[in-house]
Amino acid sequence: MAATEEGPQAAGIRLARIVAEVFAPAVLVCAVTVAIALASSPDLPAGLLWALVSAGFCSGIPIWFLARGARAGRWDTHHVRDREDRILPLTVAVGSVLLGLVILVFGGAPGALVSLVTTMLVCLTAATVVTKWWKISMHAAIAAGTVAITALTFGLWWWLATSVVTLVGWSRVVTGDHTPAQAIGGAVLGTALGGGLYAVLL
Repeated sequence: MAATEEGPQAAGIRLARIVAEVFAPAVLVCAVTVAIALASSPDLPAGLLWALVSAGFCSGIPIWFLARGARAGRWDTHHVRDREDRILPLTVAVGSVLLGLVILVFGGAPGALVSLVTTMLVCLTAATVVTKWWKISMHAAIAAGTVAITALTFGLWWWLATSVVTLVGWSRVVTGDHTPAQAIGGAVLGTALGGGLYAVLL
């Protein structure tokens, strides 16, 4: 059950919810796809085109589906607290990312961007399978994967942003959306599978 805003911990819970929104999966996915699309493209117009395609299929369509489902009452919020309810939006996200990847490959997108979206597809598929039995934290997984991929692409000093992963994990535990184990599990998946696979593909 999600935590309430009653009692002396109210300020901490409010802060945790803000953190969860600022570093939400859709936000981080959009940021990293746009950054790598622009950095790996030969010119700005091409970079903007690939940024639009990758961010649209990897972030835009999935969050649109989540928000639409929340408004229709299919799940409680766009974060989908119930584990079983997460399977459908995660499956839709997998399909959207796969379609985006096909467009990138056949459209001749930069190799780094193709590697990124391939990594996203594999990690998202793995997380979807895990979610059938265990509510792994997608927030923590994507935050950790984003830090690892950004460090591999733009320089090792980006590993300093690991503190953001800790902050995100804390926020998901404080709001009652995940246990510490689920937050840690997400961070491990994002770092090991996300960072590891991207390093191999890159």
